[in-house]
Amino acid sequence: MKKKTFEAELEVLEFELAKLQETVQRKGLKVAVIFEGRDAAGKGGAIKTILRRMNARIWRVVALPKPSDRERTQWYFERYVKHLSAGGEIVLFDRSWYNRAVIEPVMGFCTEQEHETFMREAPMFEKMLVDSGLILIKFWIHVSAEEQEARFQDRAHDPRKRWKLSPIDLKARELWIEFTKARDKMFAQCSKDYSPWLVVDGNDKRKARLNIIRAILDRVPYEFNGEAFDPVALPPRPSIDDCDYDEPALAELNLIKDYYAD
Repeated sequence: MKKKTFEAELEVLEFELAKLQETVQRKGLKVAVIFEGRDAAGKGGAIKTILRRMNARIWRVVALPKPSDRERTQWYFERYVKHLSAGGEIVLFDRSWYNRAVIEPVMGFCTEQEHETFMREAPMFEKMLVDSGLILIKFWIHVSAEEQEARFQDRAHDPRKRWKLSPIDLKARELWIEFTKARDKMFAQCSKDYSPWLVVDGNDKRKARLNIIRAILDRVPYEFNGEAFDPVALPPRPSIDDCDYDEPALAELNLIKDYYAD
């Protein structure tokens, strides 16, 4: 998708996201959106695009590090529960409890029994969340082996993106088939009517981001509250000349160097 077309469509969708945001806050809705997919699928980029002009007090991103020693002794879902949405919030999970469905068993970070327990409990856990009033949306961003390799090569040669390439990424690159089998099992056992997996074609990053936003708009009930979007009548600005304060010139302050002076 061409950048100009993408930007034009994104601007339209951002107005709809603003309406959704206002509805969520006003009605106290609880929304959680999960982003999963292979490394370099575009999870982080999709989240950044969604949040570009949104209110950070309503939207929140959760990207948890590996569990602590204490968290490893807890119920597996416990570390995620405390990050779920309260009323009037939208939480975007950059990876989620589904680490245990794909990454952990393939990489050997959990036992077979822990994996099987998770696969049995995840749908029950999500049923409780949905029954409590949470709107749960689960995206799996699909990327082909060829496209993933191209993105890995880009990261490997671009110092600005080198931080995105971890040892786990390189190991996962060797385990494409194992990850695919684990993903298929996750789809079969953890996609339910009340919390289905939604698969996004992520090979075209721009198109994928637009499709994700459209899918969110389709699944979170929102409305247009005209009053909330009426132009704001700003009161007259007081004249600085009428006050008894003399503002110091910038040159008198601890002004940083102008690196772009003509």
